[in-house]
Amino acid sequence: MSKIKRALISVSNKKGIVDFAKALNSMGIEILSTGGTAKTLRDSGIPVRDVSEYTGFPEMLDGRLKTLHPKIHGGLLSRRNNPKDMEDIKKHGIDTIDLVVVNLYPFEETISRPGVTFAEAIENIDIGGPAMLRSASKNFQDVAVIVDPSDYEKIVDEMNSLNGDLSYRTRVELAKKVFRHTSKYDIIIADYFTEITGEEKTLPETLTMTFDRVSLLRYGENPHQKAAFYKERTEGLSLFNNAKILQGKEMSFNNYLDAHSALMLVLEFDKTACAIIKHNNPCGVALGDTAADAYMKAVKTDPVSAFGGVIAFNRAVDDEAAREITNLFVEVVIAPVYSDGALSTFSKKPNIRLLEMPDMSKSIKGWDMKKVTGGLLLQELDTKKVDILSLKAVTKRQPTPEELEGLSFAWKVCKHVKSNAIVYAFKDRTVGIGIGQTSRVYSAKIGAMNAPKPLQGSVVASDGFFPFRDGIDVLHEVGVTAIVQPGGAIHDNEVIAAADEYNMAMLITGVRHFRH
Repeated sequence: MSKIKRALISVSNKKGIVDFAKALNSMGIEILSTGGTAKTLRDSGIPVRDVSEYTGFPEMLDGRLKTLHPKIHGGLLSRRNNPKDMEDIKKHGIDTIDLVVVNLYPFEETISRPGVTFAEAIENIDIGGPAMLRSASKNFQDVAVIVDPSDYEKIVDEMNSLNGDLSYRTRVELAKKVFRHTSKYDIIIADYFTEITGEEKTLPETLTMTFDRVSLLRYGENPHQKAAFYKERTEGLSLFNNAKILQGKEMSFNNYLDAHSALMLVLEFDKTACAIIKHNNPCGVALGDTAADAYMKAVKTDPVSAFGGVIAFNRAVDDEAAREITNLFVEVVIAPVYSDGALSTFSKKPNIRLLEMPDMSKSIKGWDMKKVTGGLLLQELDTKKVDILSLKAVTKRQPTPEELEGLSFAWKVCKHVKSNAIVYAFKDRTVGIGIGQTSRVYSAKIGAMNAPKPLQGSVVASDGFFPFRDGIDVLHEVGVTAIVQPGGAIHDNEVIAAADEYNMAMLITGVRHFRH
């Protein structure tokens, strides 16, 4: 490593570049540059040598060909401690380049613009920039490389302190940043081609994704685990990217998990809905004429478990709802918008995290991912819907209109409960939820035990089939009158016969909603 004598600057994002180039010039560093960057620097009074003058080859092809030349890459790739390399570049009139400052054509920003054409997107795929970045990064011991404008100031400070040089550690960090940056850039381009060819619905042979870290979290699921929140570039489940935290402490790892579950659940409903989540499971869900009405019904399912929970609404939260919520200790409240009165009420409980998600109306798409040791499980999101109201009973008795409404409601909730799941409900609210048991009968019993009121006349949704009639016996004992379940068990006939014996109505969906 030695003092930096020559730099090549070619940037699309010109933020801070003039001040940085002035600092380089004050150190006596020669600056090579291209096109618009050269003009920007010259207009600011900074001496610049055009790359085309240096290479003896003009820019052409509407700017597609500028820096792809041996005099550029020879100056970047030549190893200063290798006599043969130095002999080669001297023989061909190639000067060493000691610093590269490049950021790439704004491909991501271009394709994000409404109405952008394919031709515009293609012309914003940078070729020379990534090539220079990679050449410089490969030879990082001799060539420092900067891709991030936020690094300019600290680079100048270090060069001033090291007589125009940079430390080995800094050079390694800069190179590492480059390879991550160019990798992300290529992934975004590949994703774009995937989207325009309609392949995003297939399971790819090679899975490449890019996420940007938004924030470090205090800890993970437990205090001894490190954690961070990363946002995904594509839409999909990107509602948290655009969420505004209006008040409260920073979101924790568990807050995000519960908030996700609460959000996915309320988005199942067209009517005003409220979902209360605890430990990634619903402990109360309801529909109402207002947000307050929905909340008051939901919290009655299990007011003990609702303590310290996460609450989501699919409608605006007003002052009435806020007053009811602040009577209970809660971690997070999610809504598309809050009234001024609600914000005023919540401000008296400053530790409650308020998330505003104005994009709730967007459709949810993308993949569901689960990390396992040595790999990743990828599946489609469970967005399957069943029109419960159109189903015909497999039992002798058809459900009443009110039972049908209750079954439709319970089925939507059941999809978001850990398996094995049994949801007791009436037409607009849950009244008991059996969660995550190894036996469906246990879930049925626990759901009934947790119910704050008698379950006479309630309906039940089950996320999986009933393997035997014993589950039906338990539901009859607590007063259930109608059931919706996937069916498909070897003993379906026995299960249906048990329902007929108790004069229950039963619907079969043919769709299972396991959630592990």
